[in-house]
Amino acid sequence: MDIDKLFKVPKLPTGGNKRRMPDNPTPEMLKRMKIDTSPGPSESSSNGHTAPASRKATVEDAQDADGDERMETDFAPGGDADYFAEEDDEGRFFGGGLTSEQKDILNIFDNAGGEGVQEDLEELNITSIRKLLLRFERAVNKNQDQRSKYPDDPTKFIDSEADLDLAIKSLLPLAQEPALAYPELVRSGSVARLIGLLSHENEDIVIDVVEVIHELTDEDVGNENEDEDQGESSREDALKTLIEGLLENSILELLVDNLSRLKETQESDRLGVFHVLGIFENVLGFNAELSTDLVAKTTILDWILQRIQGKTHDDNRGYAAELLSILLQNNRSNRLALAKKDGVETALKVISNYRRRDPVDADETEFMENIFDSLCSALAEPEVKKAFLDCEGVDLMLIIMKEKMQARSRSIKVLDHAMSGAAGTPACETFVEALGLKVLFSTFMGKQNKKQKGATNVTASEDVSHTLGIISSLFSNLASDSPARIRLLAKFVESNYEKTDKLLEIRDAAYGRLATVEKEIAVEKKEMQDEGEEIGEEEEDMWYLRRLDGGLFTLQTVDYILAWVAMEDDGVRPHIQRMLDRRNKSLKDIVQTLQIFHDNVDEGSEPGGDDSQLSQREILKHLMAFLEGC
Repeated sequence: MDIDKLFKVPKLPTGGNKRRMPDNPTPEMLKRMKIDTSPGPSESSSNGHTAPASRKATVEDAQDADGDERMETDFAPGGDADYFAEEDDEGRFFGGGLTSEQKDILNIFDNAGGEGVQEDLEELNITSIRKLLLRFERAVNKNQDQRSKYPDDPTKFIDSEADLDLAIKSLLPLAQEPALAYPELVRSGSVARLIGLLSHENEDIVIDVVEVIHELTDEDVGNENEDEDQGESSREDALKTLIEGLLENSILELLVDNLSRLKETQESDRLGVFHVLGIFENVLGFNAELSTDLVAKTTILDWILQRIQGKTHDDNRGYAAELLSILLQNNRSNRLALAKKDGVETALKVISNYRRRDPVDADETEFMENIFDSLCSALAEPEVKKAFLDCEGVDLMLIIMKEKMQARSRSIKVLDHAMSGAAGTPACETFVEALGLKVLFSTFMGKQNKKQKGATNVTASEDVSHTLGIISSLFSNLASDSPARIRLLAKFVESNYEKTDKLLEIRDAAYGRLATVEKEIAVEKKEMQDEGEEIGEEEEDMWYLRRLDGGLFTLQTVDYILAWVAMEDDGVRPHIQRMLDRRNKSLKDIVQTLQIFHDNVDEGSEPGGDDSQLSQREILKHLMAFLEGC
């Protein structure tokens, strides 16, 4: 019988020298424990006051109870101790659903329930919260006092350790009333005491503290008890107060220090690591800017890079990869820190494990995707692109593309990020030298093996999008009249212009999707105008983003490639014009798309580029000028 599940009482810690209780205690054992542990008249609590004596269980009591129950439970269905005792107003019997043994255990806990158990069941208000915090403070002080007096004799402080364990876990319900509890936690100094326990000698106490902080910092705290109107703001204010209190007491540094202290070969420690990573996620979810401090002031990045290299996959390895992805989002300093710590090489080593095998389950698939996404985020920086090239990342991605396992689509995405922008020029040159054009255009034409035929349409669409991005980068970055550029142009001529026709097919599909979105936006505009609402820049920006997602981005990329091909190859240009004419289109339609592209390109300078290279806007101006003259 699982006592913890039945009575919702926090488990006693199982580590260190703490008191232990069997998984299935008998009623007799619990009665003996009650007799042994009941405080005598001379015993006093930690604050010096005499503890009230509770009623002791006696042998006579047990015999009387056993005798009464035998008469009824001998023939009660299922041995239900209350089968003949409980009924409704109409006389129908229901029973309590408990056997006599379960009834004994329940009565013992009702009579002997220790300090803290009953308190947790009360409704939380400011008075009960202060009582909880006071009991926690006393437990901390008593344990510290006894540990300092008897450092070499665990038997002297084992009871205070168990009491401290219960006092810590009694703080868990505070998450139900954050608006009341969290300011009091900070004001009373309990936050500082709680964080101070992260340096406790007993690792089980540390794990208890980590679990409590993880629960208290969860983004959904108090959802079930707050009103919809005032709940959200009060919960956020309370959570902000708590997190600021935690940060003032150096929680990030202490948590990272404990990551190396916990040994994941033990289940309790493994769960502790999981809670530590959960706290980081909660804190960063509340304030993403703290990710810079987390990486700069701690060794979390070193720990993550070491953890993701594990030979066997588990939840914590997956969580570490997810946290890495969060740390690298929109954070240049963290990305540069990754490069300095050889993180790019580490990521490539992990990714190389999926060259010839697929992840075994959904969890490992998510882990693999987080490593790829982390690499893609980091590749936004020119310094990381150089490190990626030095570690032969382009060659590895091409190998993965050839193998055509699940990692294939992710490798195309990584190459798209690595080769984009002016800083991606070396990667573009390396890509062509490594015979990447053949592999790239095989994907572009949709030539898949049997494993890939079962791929979803979403994956296929992403592959096409990133493949177009790679081709676009090749046209932007490869030097004019270079052998690599000539080989690229030749691809659109060979096999009777099949790749050029494929571009036009993709254009038709994107144009169709965009037309649907344009109709929806037109309806919304008309409704706003009819209601007299003003259409501002915010609405226009929102609609532009919808157009990009609805096909405009693909249309812009395709027309950019078509413009390059038409300008640089006199043989392909007439073919493009003829194909567009069949669709009642012309080169003027491509110019119109490029104009929209030009008007929305970021005017900021491209990092990592050569000063002699043209900017994206300048390239677009030249392409539009040429097409308008045709």
